[in-house]
Amino acid sequence: MRHNDKVKKLSRTTEHRNAMLNNLVTSLFERNVVITTTAKAKEARKLAEKMITIAKKEDSVHTRREISKRIRSNEIIKRLFEDIAPLYKARNGGYTRVISVGIRRGDGASTSILELVEKPASKDKEKTEKKAEKKAEKKTEKKAEKKTEKPAEKKTEKKPDKKKEKK
Repeated sequence: MRHNDKVKKLSRTTEHRNAMLNNLVTSLFERNVVITTTAKAKEARKLAEKMITIAKKEDSVHTRREISKRIRSNEIIKRLFEDIAPLYKARNGGYTRVISVGIRRGDGASTSILELVEKPASKDKEKTEKKAEKKAEKKTEKKAEKKTEKPAEKKTEKKPDKKKEKK
């Protein structure tokens, strides 16, 4: 009989298994993609989908505390509620996917990619876009300054030449 088989134990104690799954889900929400063994990916997917469902229902102190039991980083919790959960408002489940990669060379374990179906815009990209805009603004400002400075430089150059000619 197969009683009490709903949770895969992954050859770990309860505390170790929970800590590992919490860390996998935290990494998933941080990076949008995690490469791990297939069994771990499938178990982490269950936990991640439950967390996204809780986060998209409402943003209250209670829900944040429920999520913080599993995810320890306040930055990741904030990202979950502000960036990730709003992407899935119209979707009922199926927020993540597990894609089989192949067999790991070292120990022969089957590996998979666990990823979010809809990826939020990363803050790194936003920062680089802002930096690029600032650089473009600076370049246009410098060009405008150079254009205004060039006629002034020509005038200053002509004055010393005239003095030399008079002597």
